[in-house]
Amino acid sequence: MSATGGLPLSGVLVADFGRVLAAPYATMLLADLGADVVKVEQPSGGDDTRAWGPPHAQGEATYFLSVNRNKRSLALDLRDPADHARAVELVRRADVLFENFRPGTMERHGLGYERARALNPGLVYCSVSGFGPGPGAALPGYDLLVQAVGGLMSVTGPAPGQPVKAGVALVDVLTGLHAAVGVLAALRERDGTGEGQHVEVNLLSSLLSSLVNQSAGYTLAGVVPGILGNRHPSIAPYQVFEAADRPLVIAVGNDRQFAALCRGLASPELAHDARFATNPDRVAHVAELSAVLSGLLAGRTAAEWFDLLTPLGVPCGPVNDLAGAFGLAEALGLAPRATVAGDEGPLDLVANPIGLSRTPPRYDRRPPHLGEHTDELTAWLDS
Repeated sequence: MSATGGLPLSGVLVADFGRVLAAPYATMLLADLGADVVKVEQPSGGDDTRAWGPPHAQGEATYFLSVNRNKRSLALDLRDPADHARAVELVRRADVLFENFRPGTMERHGLGYERARALNPGLVYCSVSGFGPGPGAALPGYDLLVQAVGGLMSVTGPAPGQPVKAGVALVDVLTGLHAAVGVLAALRERDGTGEGQHVEVNLLSSLLSSLVNQSAGYTLAGVVPGILGNRHPSIAPYQVFEAADRPLVIAVGNDRQFAALCRGLASPELAHDARFATNPDRVAHVAELSAVLSGLLAGRTAAEWFDLLTPLGVPCGPVNDLAGAFGLAEALGLAPRATVAGDEGPLDLVANPIGLSRTPPRYDRRPPHLGEHTDELTAWLDS
């Protein structure tokens, strides 16, 4: 098998039975760091996201391309005895297995955790589900559904009674991150014991953890938060305002920053107003504060406010579209793009956000075509 020397996960073989987003995102992160990820797909159609377009690039759905670089595709029909035997052999040789089928599916294929552990005691077996293996096992694990039932939509939207979803499948991404952390922890523990273990993550638990202060406000103080639009429940001013040309975010986190904001707005007296002198005061009078600031901020463009307020130490910035966001990252030297070779020229993907000083992420392989590496992997598994 191939191994990319000098990378943190060089020599780690991942049997990736995942599809769609949460598991593929996790395995791509591991692949970027050197793991040899074998993506197992049904010969007919493969990963669902191969058909999730538009948009497309070089004839392929950009959704699929976004989370599948640095992998090899092995097309196996698990109902076929010969292909099933190859899947079993892949599990026997792997260091890590990822799957995000509904609970019980891998068991029906004879590849559940107990069977896999018997084949390979050192295997780290990661199961990603929507609602865990218990009473929620039969529930479909769709990101939008979890955003709704998991509380995220109850705190997201323009106004009370108008819940909206996040603009991306955020819960899937967060769950993929938790899965990757769990697998790395299990691999580290295996270094000392030689034994693998079962890593289990689910969308609902990942979301509840990721709601951080909102979740803690409920568990610790019994507070059930609601929709505040673009305001913050505990900090003010921390919201979106309308500048002369487009929306502008002001994210003041302490009294010092508020005083600087008032100076920048040529209204230093606001910092001494009894309604606004401290953060609790400002939160208590947030509607009055918003009205005052809205009137002042309407007089300049978002860019002008950014140039004026940023040197004063006031956190602020325009609401960018993705073109503006990538432009900002590039201007700041963050290198947000990663280029890999494609069939019709370079593919411009989003870079792995992890910076490592000695062993940075790799971008060796474009996302694979369905079954592209089946012949070479079948020859290896049959040997």
